[in-house]
Amino acid sequence: MGLSKSTLSIVDAMAASAGSKDAAMGCMKLRSILKRGDIMAIDKVSAEWGELLFDDRDMQERLPKPTYKELRRVIDEGAPLDLGIANEVAHAMKEWALEKGATHFTHWFQPLSGITSEKHDGFLTPNGDGTILMAFSGKELVRGEPDASSFPSGGLRATFEARGYTVWDPMSPAFIKDEVLCIPTAFISYTGEALDKKTPLLRSQNALEKQAKRVLALFGRAPRRVFTTIGPEQEYFLIKEEDYKARPDLILTGRTLFGAPPAKGQELEEHYFGAIRPTVSEYMKELDDELWKLGIPAKTKHNEVAPCQHELAPVFEAGSTAVDDNLLTMEKMKLLASHHGLVCLQHEKPFEYVNGSGKHNNWSISADDTNLLEPGPDPEHNLQFLVFLACLVAAVDEHADLLRMSVASAGNDHRLGANEAPPAVVSVFLGDALSPVVEALIHKEHVDVASQEMMDLGIPQLPAILRDNTDRNRTSPFAFTGNKFEFRMCGSQQNLSDPNVVLNTAVAEQCERFCDYVADRSSEDFVTVAMRFVRHTFRDHQRIIFDGNGYSDEWAAEAERRGLPNLKTTPDALGALMDPDNIALFENYGVLSEAELHARYVAKAEQYAKLINIEANTMSYMARHMYLPALMSYSGDLANSVAIKAELGVASRAEKDIVERLTNGIDTIYDLTSQLEQLAAHANRKTNPSEQDALCRDEVIPAMEALRAEVDAMERLCGEDYWPVPSYNQMLFYV
Repeated sequence: MGLSKSTLSIVDAMAASAGSKDAAMGCMKLRSILKRGDIMAIDKVSAEWGELLFDDRDMQERLPKPTYKELRRVIDEGAPLDLGIANEVAHAMKEWALEKGATHFTHWFQPLSGITSEKHDGFLTPNGDGTILMAFSGKELVRGEPDASSFPSGGLRATFEARGYTVWDPMSPAFIKDEVLCIPTAFISYTGEALDKKTPLLRSQNALEKQAKRVLALFGRAPRRVFTTIGPEQEYFLIKEEDYKARPDLILTGRTLFGAPPAKGQELEEHYFGAIRPTVSEYMKELDDELWKLGIPAKTKHNEVAPCQHELAPVFEAGSTAVDDNLLTMEKMKLLASHHGLVCLQHEKPFEYVNGSGKHNNWSISADDTNLLEPGPDPEHNLQFLVFLACLVAAVDEHADLLRMSVASAGNDHRLGANEAPPAVVSVFLGDALSPVVEALIHKEHVDVASQEMMDLGIPQLPAILRDNTDRNRTSPFAFTGNKFEFRMCGSQQNLSDPNVVLNTAVAEQCERFCDYVADRSSEDFVTVAMRFVRHTFRDHQRIIFDGNGYSDEWAAEAERRGLPNLKTTPDALGALMDPDNIALFENYGVLSEAELHARYVAKAEQYAKLINIEANTMSYMARHMYLPALMSYSGDLANSVAIKAELGVASRAEKDIVERLTNGIDTIYDLTSQLEQLAAHANRKTNPSEQDALCRDEVIPAMEALRAEVDAMERLCGEDYWPVPSYNQMLFYV
């Protein structure tokens, strides 16, 4: 049931006459609840949903109708934004934010570091007579000016060139966080180059929309909007805060650089979907509440496979909004964990010997309300679906190197290739429903598509269930899952803009290719031409389709035979950014210029080397200041025990053996630490990013692995009371 304006006016009057700030805030909260139609506040979720989000409902209510209509034209049709409209929107945003208790505003943006950044400015403006005015103009809404020199720029900006601009993205709703009005923005340099993750994402979305509309026009359709939808499944670990604080490696690098295997890992498979610890459950409840207030549609939560590992999955949203919401979700995850004595780890591989954490990028494309990747009951004769499917398969094949590059990071290198993470070789899984269709099309045969089967469980009390035509393949990097593709290579802590920029641009290229193919054969029947395009595209790109076990040695050999790239490490993958064909792709669709691509290459290469250097320095510190002293102390006490027993004539074979092994281990750790320091220093002196990354991969990381192996071996010998950090047994299996 809706509300009349008079009802809201009464609440406004109550707020204006309230005798205290708390009473006024209470009235405004009541107003927020009432305006959304929940007069009786039937349930908490409905009452609080989106209360910290300046969404379309707020705009409709607070903006004059002509202003709202014009703003929708800007958002939906790309119409230019008039400053007068911006002023009215800014005023409405400010009034809404003040009612919510906000005192500051910020332009919230995504620099090349991959995380989010913000600079807070107060609404207050002194009047000169001892009073203040709470003001926020359209100019302040549309453009900000943060210092650009201290953010990664890959050489686009020098240190002395400080000016940069943040530009309001009206397609992403503003929101309130910690009493600050956050305005999602793009971030560009003084000369207009993209210094962020969002700008190329928005450009790629526009490129895909333009080309997809051309395809749909050939089918007689003229949708108002074509847009991608993304559903990022976020995996993460939770450990006790006291354990985290005792581990410098977790604090400084996000992962454990040392740690012997736990007595029990995930081999019993009892954690997945298991009962959630009460402390973790309380954390998840608070996280849901906070996300729902921000209008983030968090829906699914459960234990993941590894001990202490969990997952949150939202409802699908439009592309850039989904990325924004995922970044905000990650921030809230970390912040709220401390309320429960926990720490949220989002590194791709915080613990060896158990699963790492990914972020599955569920991707589809829609025209208005129609999912273009929905095969329907008869995919063989759903020509529109087959065209988009063929374009997607070709896009993945032709730009597999770019897709691998888009998820490359020092952390993800530890994860890819095992424990439910896909291998570094990119392939496409179509499954039982679509693979026979593709095979039949290639060979000009007809296939009887199996209808969905009802499964009778043999128990009268249980209903028969419908089996999906397509199973899931956990080893596939790019898998069709019914009406979308799941790109499983993404790392848990990465910004999803990068892989979606690649996907959007690569599919746009193939959509244009289809349109050109049809145009060149305009004298022929459209259906005949379109089917020929589909058949030839599947034939030419069949090598990328693989439905088997991506972990097998046979697949690695087969992938090599097919000519598929196997870019195992980040230094191997980053070169794709500088490939002339890839540069031409991004420039052709106005997504990234050659200078912007080079900047991203340099930024990613530098970040890789810096992260490895930090890890090497942390390992050296822990070895010298924690592990060696602990081992020396334990071996010294054992040696004293041996000496005392010898004076008494008592044999001490076990103690002598352990002392000798510990002493040898101490010497080895000492030598390996010195070697690691030398190799890290040598790599760090290199100024060429490519050379530096190669040294990190080929020399520093093997030295780190050797040092870890020796320290972990000593952990098995050292007394627990002497060991200076919490073990895997302690961290992974807390109560």
